[in-house]
Amino acid sequence: MSYKIAIASGKGGTGKTTVAVNLFHYLSKRTGDLIHLVDCDVEEPNDIIFFNQPQCIGEQEVLQPIPVIDPGACNYCRKCVEYCAFNAIVVIPTAGFAEVNSSLCHSCGACLAACDKNAISEKSKLIGHIRQFDLSSGNMLTEGRLKVGSAMQTMLIRELKKQITRNHDIILYDAPPGTSCPVVETISDVDYVILVAEPTPFGVHDLKLMYELLYEVRKPFGVLINKANLGNDEIYRFLRNSETELLGELPFIEEYAGLYSQGELFRNVPYEIENCYGKLVEALDKKITVYEGNNHTEW
Repeated sequence: MSYKIAIASGKGGTGKTTVAVNLFHYLSKRTGDLIHLVDCDVEEPNDIIFFNQPQCIGEQEVLQPIPVIDPGACNYCRKCVEYCAFNAIVVIPTAGFAEVNSSLCHSCGACLAACDKNAISEKSKLIGHIRQFDLSSGNMLTEGRLKVGSAMQTMLIRELKKQITRNHDIILYDAPPGTSCPVVETISDVDYVILVAEPTPFGVHDLKLMYELLYEVRKPFGVLINKANLGNDEIYRFLRNSETELLGELPFIEEYAGLYSQGELFRNVPYEIENCYGKLVEALDKKITVYEGNNHTEW
């Protein structure tokens, strides 16, 4: 049974992908576990750029079934409109018009159930691709890549997660930024969430939104502060008042940021960075041990 960890953040730009890729590196290096990194940030899947020429071992299209209304069979009763929770169907009886807006449709199937004239069928629409990469030594990277213009992030993430087997010891989900539906889908079945936050007013504001979300869905989590030597101490007051676990503090180091901008995360890593990830790996190892000791029961 794999232990699943999501790396999330309330806003973009906090360093979530940096942490996800580094955590993959240090977990595989220091624990010997088999790691599967899953890039669920399907609008901008950037994890792949930090690995040197990984071998692509599989790619598949992800298709969305879209309802199509046959005007010859439709009696314009508007039952499909009433059943659709996403306002994706327009039916104008006086104009003899009936059409599904594919950009709003979520393929729930309600309109097919509503129609008693068999006037609705389905066609397939490409929403993105899923690619798998061999990162050597049994470790893998799988990414979802949304088709430009599609709004079906959540559907693609759901299909992406279906492709992940339990053959690895640890699965790392690099979640999309924010607190919307794609994030909820990503963290829905994880065992632990690492929240990456920065000590700025915006960072604290969005951290509080993520705190409320995780409290609502009852997921255990801790906070890793990135760029810890910038900003102010408001984030520390929030962590103390909310009794939230502080997993570590990554300092902002300009030279290391320069390496990151060139796609180099594992070359000339400062001691402060290595030390922080070492402690993070130790903390996670204890959580995994407790999890395994409980026979994989729910938290």
